[in-house]
Amino acid sequence: MASRMFSGNFTRHIVQSLGKAIALGEYPHGQPLLAEAALCESFNASRTVLREAVKMLTAKGMLDARPRRGTIVLPESQWNLSDPDILNWLLDRKGSLPIISEFADMRLAIEPAAAGLAATNLTEDNRQTLLAAIERMKAAARGEDDHLDADIAFHVGILEASGNRFFWNMRHTIEVALRFSIRITNRFKGVDRASVADHQEILDYILAGDHQSAENQMRSLLLEAKTLLNKALDEEKNRKTQQS
Repeated sequence: MASRMFSGNFTRHIVQSLGKAIALGEYPHGQPLLAEAALCESFNASRTVLREAVKMLTAKGMLDARPRRGTIVLPESQWNLSDPDILNWLLDRKGSLPIISEFADMRLAIEPAAAGLAATNLTEDNRQTLLAAIERMKAAARGEDDHLDADIAFHVGILEASGNRFFWNMRHTIEVALRFSIRITNRFKGVDRASVADHQEILDYILAGDHQSAENQMRSLLLEAKTLLNKALDEEKNRKTQQS
């Protein structure tokens, strides 16, 4: 059992190392990976463990392994960007603001609808989850909890409360990207944490069963975040222009 667990952890280590290297452009798309023997030597891994790691990266859309042709790195357009691992690797790139901005567009498409559905479909368990999340945000404002974790718990709680399994399935992706985007938007807003009052207003509409107001208020919150991200993008473009 222990050796099997170790093997699984080691496979995961190779997936993380190799996947991040691909995402950072160390293996250009359309080009083959190193030969299997060379990769085994590089990671000090058996062929079985390495092949399992390659299989996992293939399932993520990053690699295409075929007999006699070898393993080819696929273009980013083929990657599963809803995979939290891939998103995490991409956000480690320099100049990751554009992908965060695209992610903000996706949030605008999903989270207002989720808030509206939460107002319609709220269960007692969902209610308690969201009340606990807003209390965490209040505690964070007093310095008694982590403001980022509390903010994420609130948004993930709304995805769950929507009752839509596809929205709920996005929770891991949204959590990863929020850890990056919230820091940026708060910095440009001139605050160190999200507004409890804004989130409380969304929750009040959900608890009142006001579908349209919950949706509108969530959209307003996210549009503000999108505006701040656009400001960050403009500053980055201006900085690059001045350096060139």
